[in-house]
This record gives sequence, structure tokens and C-alpha cells, in this order.
Amino acid sequence: MKLAYWMYAGPAHIGTLRIASSFKNVHAIMHAPLGDDYFNVMRSMLERERDYTPVTASVVDRNVLARGSQEKVVDNIVRKDKEEKPDLIVLTPTCTSSILQEDLQNFVERAQIDAQGDVMLADVNHYRVNELQAADRTLQQIVEYYLKKAQKKGELPEGKTEKPSVNIFGMTTLGFHNNHDCTELKRLMADLGIEVNEVIPEGASVHNLKNLPRAWFNLVPYREVGGMAAKYLQEEFAMPYIDITPMGIVETARCIRMIQKVLNEQGASVNYEEYIDNQTRFVSQAAWFSRSIDCQNLTGKKAVVFGDNTHAAAMTKILAREMGIKVVLAGTYCKYDAEWFKEQVGDFCDEILISDDNGAIGDAIARLEPSAIFGTQMERHVGKRLNIPCGVIAAPIHIQNFPVGYRPFLGYEGANQVVDLVYNSFTLGMEDHLLEIFGGHDTKEVIHKGISAESDLNWAKDAKAELNKVPGFVRGKVKRNTEKFARERGLSEITLEVMYAAKEAVGA
Repeated sequence: MKLAYWMYAGPAHIGTLRIASSFKNVHAIMHAPLGDDYFNVMRSMLERERDYTPVTASVVDRNVLARGSQEKVVDNIVRKDKEEKPDLIVLTPTCTSSILQEDLQNFVERAQIDAQGDVMLADVNHYRVNELQAADRTLQQIVEYYLKKAQKKGELPEGKTEKPSVNIFGMTTLGFHNNHDCTELKRLMADLGIEVNEVIPEGASVHNLKNLPRAWFNLVPYREVGGMAAKYLQEEFAMPYIDITPMGIVETARCIRMIQKVLNEQGASVNYEEYIDNQTRFVSQAAWFSRSIDCQNLTGKKAVVFGDNTHAAAMTKILAREMGIKVVLAGTYCKYDAEWFKEQVGDFCDEILISDDNGAIGDAIARLEPSAIFGTQMERHVGKRLNIPCGVIAAPIHIQNFPVGYRPFLGYEGANQVVDLVYNSFTLGMEDHLLEIFGGHDTKEVIHKGISAESDLNWAKDAKAELNKVPGFVRGKVKRNTEKFARERGLSEITLEVMYAAKEAVGA
């Protein structure tokens, strides 16, 4: 265990709460100490929710530690069942409840006697999985619970829908542009003549989960959430699923062709080639942009990509394959799914980094000095310190990444949005030129900082003046190389002579 001031994925209970609070009329009871209930504040702020977040903390305090939790937890479940009348209450364990070694399943069984709605325990190992893995597992568990319940009662509908239909998995609260992506996928399915059977879990009712097997196939656009539920449906109900992320022109077309294949194997007769061709050549602006002079100006520029598996892999492919940008490093913090990521990006980048250590990715960015970064909010902070522009493409994210306007990342409109993000993230040639002429946006003397907050070396006045003559886009590199040269030789002050010696040492 190590102390970290930045986590790319939160603890397991956050993933469980994301799933539970995404469903309609589902309440979560979180068994945790005071302080672990920050999810309520985070969700209401970031999602700009008008209603209260349906999560209640059953607080572990000194009385609980002295007498045990069972009575308090059971009372909280029964009380919320009477007050809110939810369809389902999910008891959410945390690391604290695991440490106390409490029999939470017994609590659930006790509460179910008096509760009118369903009560279930989120069966997640909080020491072994993170937020994303827990969300995936909790969604699968809820889907399985209600399908088995319907089977037991003989309420499971038979047969498929008359027209081709799809279940869309993985749309959750606090997901990166999930609401926008969902709208875009619904539009895409409508264009293809496919009905949307259910969207799970965002806005879904647990009573409708029994209808999931009626769809012709399942679509899992995100690698992180939805895969386990789709695999369960494939094993139990022989439902095919598609897990190609339709992000970018090429992958969107590949996803549509796979949908065509799955539907035709079930007796449909569809051909989407004309639709793909029309969207690619005439409707979407992304394909046009890739042939424009603006995109040619980006050819060969260096970029670093880092994020979750879904968005980092997709963005790496878009940059390298569709825009001619050189990806010098692609990385992900989803270490548990590293092999899949390596397989996806291996042919499209120079270097792969699998790490959840923000310092490691920060150091890699400082070493590679790309023209732009595409990552999470943490990489945006790193970029600010290094004066490298950053486009945010994946969670964890800031409130500015929950736009009120329409900003999907999936589908053909998503491809347009990605193009804008990429193009606007690079500091373009004319901008460099103007910054040099006018000295940036202010007249203060600026020395480009490295990844460290401050330099531990003194710069002589004449050396500092000489450094300021260096063009802005390479000033940071010159400063870091000079300071490295000085440290290796035990120098505490950088003079003009030291600068020239460092320059000769690197062959510049």
C-alpha cells in the first residue's frame, strides 16, 4: 500500500454507487465511516443533478465499533425502504466494512424480511478491484439478479423483437460524456433501422431488465463498464455482443459492419455500406478535415496519449491512422486490462506505458516533450506546468468536462468533436510566431518550468537573459538540459559559460 495524492480510478465502492444511482428508483446504503460519503457531493456537482443523489451513508462510528453494525444497518435499510419506496436497495460495502469482517449478506437477508422492495449486497472485493472493475461487476450482478428472478417467476418474455433491436450497455452517471454518447448512439441506431430495446444502467428501471434477452444483440461501447453483463447474457441467452468502440471514422465504420454481420446472421437482410460511404465522404466533416491543409500542418507532430483503455486506445488510432500525427507514447492506468491495450495500440505508437502512477506519466511527458497531450485532468495539470497544450479525453475529469452543450465522442458527430479537440489542442505555427513577436500574453519575464515545481539552481542575470532569447517552444528543453548539465557537475549557479558548455555537451 502506498500514499497517493492522485488516483486515476477511485475505490471500489464509488463504482458500485455509480451503477446503483444510475438506475431509476434504486437506492444505495453505503456502510462506511463519515468522509467516505463524498460521492453524493461529487455527483450532484458534476452531473448538475436537480434531485438528491439516492445514496445514504450508514455511518461506522464508535458506537458501531463497540456494539456491532447489524442493528443499525438493517434499520437504515428498512427505514429507507419505507421512506423512498425504491424498487431495489443495494448495500454497498467499503474497505472499512471489510476490515470489520461483518456478515453483510446476513444483514441483507434480515432486512429483506421487513422491506417491501428488493435488497441485495454488492458482492465486490474492495481490496482487489478499483472503481471501474467494481462498476462492471455490480452491473452484471444486478442484471443477473433480475433475470433469474424473472425466470423463477416465469415472467421472462419469449422470442426476439419483431424489428432488429439493441441493448446499449455501460452508460453511467459520472461517465465521460456518457449522456452525449448515448444520444449519438441512439441516432446512429435509428439511421441503421435498429430499435433501442434498453439502455443500461442510466435511467433504466430494474423491472425492465427481464426484457434484455428480447434484443437481437448487445452493444458495449466502453471497455470498462458493461462487458461482464454482456458476457453473462451471451452465456445464458446466446445473445451476441459487439464491443468495438465507434470512436473515429475508421472504428465507427468497423462497428457498423460488425452490426451488419450480427444482424444478417440472425435472418435480417441489411447492407450499410452505402450509409458508411455517404457519412464518411459527404456528411461527416472529420474525413474531409483529414485531407485538408489544416490537418496536413499537423502531420508528423508529436503527441502523448494517456487515459482509460477505451479512450486512450481509440484516440491513439485516430491520431496515427486518420490524422497522420506521431504518437510517441500511448498509455493507460487500467493495469488489470493491459494486454488488450497493448494489442490495440502496438502498431500505432512508439512506446507504451501501463501505470497508475501520475509521476511516471508526468516524467515521460517531460522527457518526450510532445507538441500536445491527450489525457485526463492530471495530464492537463502536467501540461500546464510544462507549457504543453492538453486535450482531455478520459476520466478522471473536471466539471468543465461535463459540458451543457452537445459534445459526444462516439459516432460520426463524435468524430467531428474529436477533430476539433485535436486541432485546437495543438499550438499552431502562426500562434508560435505571434507569441514570439508579442512575448506571449503579458510582458512579465517568464522562464519555462519543468515538471518540478521550482528550480533548485540559481540563474545568473546574463544567463537568464540569454535563455529568454531562446524561442518559446524549445526554451523548456534548453532550460532542463542546462540544469541537468549543471547538477551532474555539482554546480549551484548557471552562468553564461555554463549555458554554452551545456549546449556543446548535447551537440546543439
